[in-house]
Amino acid sequence: MTSGALGRVETELPGLPEALRRVGEVILDDPAEAARSTIIALAERAGSSPATVTRFCRAFGFSGYAELRVALATETGRAAQAGWGAGVGHEIGPEDPLDKAVEVMAAADARLIQDTAAGLDLDLVARVADAIVAAPRVLLVGVSTSGNVATMFEGRLRRIGIPGWSAGDAHVALSEAALLKQGDVAIGISHRGRTREVMEALAEAGSHGALTVAVTSFARSPLADLADLVLTTASRETTFRLGGLAAVHSQLFVLDAVYVAVAQRTYERTNEAFERTISAVESHRVERG
Repeated sequence: MTSGALGRVETELPGLPEALRRVGEVILDDPAEAARSTIIALAERAGSSPATVTRFCRAFGFSGYAELRVALATETGRAAQAGWGAGVGHEIGPEDPLDKAVEVMAAADARLIQDTAAGLDLDLVARVADAIVAAPRVLLVGVSTSGNVATMFEGRLRRIGIPGWSAGDAHVALSEAALLKQGDVAIGISHRGRTREVMEALAEAGSHGALTVAVTSFARSPLADLADLVLTTASRETTFRLGGLAAVHSQLFVLDAVYVAVAQRTYERTNEAFERTISAVESHRVERG
């Protein structure tokens, strides 16, 4: 991972060992200062050692501290240019005017999407899209908020003629997963990657030869461990939007990237499907007055 570093550190910070967590906290507290610091200075501020900083770098996919500094400098420069500092990290209080609350939301969401795009593995997106195009069946599994995301993605696939189903009920998901075969695709969506219903369905699908894909904010999670492919999402918790709610836009963005890649690969069929479905519902639209 060489981009979207701050969002990834923020997301995975609670699950890191204490020594690595202190390094992450120092970086998040002042990313620009961290980008200017030597490895010894950063280690001292974290109450740690240069060896621990190096372990932190490698835990996030960097070859060493020099590569991390470049990523931080690039990201903080991009954030300053975009003016993200105006709203990111601000809490929304009960007395704040609505325009201030909307400003904070817009800044946080813009940063979230940029972090997600920067961290997206495009080769993986292409592999998932290829598999979906070739698959006789595509199963989407998610619970609660992630279940709503699964349903939305199912609708997009079916709209362009891709045979997809979503399942939020645990028994239905397991039953659908048990009917999958080699060549089918099962996609499990879970913000933390620890939702038992999603993990069980993906494991069941994999046991029958289906390609399994995890969509999660935590690359080191039980769901990611059991999946064949992992698409990571960023998350940025803000006031009143915690946990899974903080990852919804990111999940939709990642799956939208997959959807666009699928539509590119089925261009003529997709356009024909659009024309036929638009025509089918045209009579239900109210004429302009």
